[in-house]
Parts: sequence; C-alpha cells; structure tokens
Amino acid sequence: MMFDNVKPIGISARAAEEVKKIMQSKNIPAGYGLRLGIKGGGCGGVSLIIGFDKQKPTDLAYELEGIQVYVEKKHTMYLIGKEVDFYEGADARGFMFAEAN
Repeated sequence: MMFDNVKPIGISARAAEEVKKIMQSKNIPAGYGLRLGIKGGGCGGVSLIIGFDKQKPTDLAYELEGIQVYVEKKHTMYLIGKEVDFYEGADARGFMFAEAN
C-alpha cells in the first residue's frame, strides 16, 4: 500500500521563505525544485545535501510550503523524520537538517 500523502521530510516556514527568496533572486528556472538528498562516503557516513534541480525519473516529488521538493527514492530512508530549517545567528547562517517536531 502506498502512502502518497506521507512526506518523509518537512520544511520550516523560515526555511521555505528563504528558499523562495533564493529561487527568485537567483532566477532559478521554472521546472526546477528543491533537491534534498545525501552524499555518501567517508568515515562519518553520509552528509545531507540541499540544492536546486529538475525532477529525475527516480525521484519522489512532494510539495512542501508551496515548494516542489525532489528526493531520490533511495535517499528517502535517510531523510525520514528530518526537517529543513534555516539558521541565522552571529556565528553562521544557512540551511540545516533538524529532527522534525
């Protein structure tokens, strides 16, 4: 049984706002969405990645906060229960993956 309405990952309102700003300011072409996934290797296991890309045949597609999100099927298990958030502080600013509330 497929659960098409279940999304493995979430996005905070702050992160969604920042993604929309970047898509507009960087003129990300229509048809592109937010790519979430993993980069493997090393002794630390995997690193989570975020970027902009077109949908590929092996992707699962979701809409989160009005943003098209693409996740390669085989990466889904690493993203379950995570949420994309945006951090802005004196020491750093950027996207991060946090445990979903």
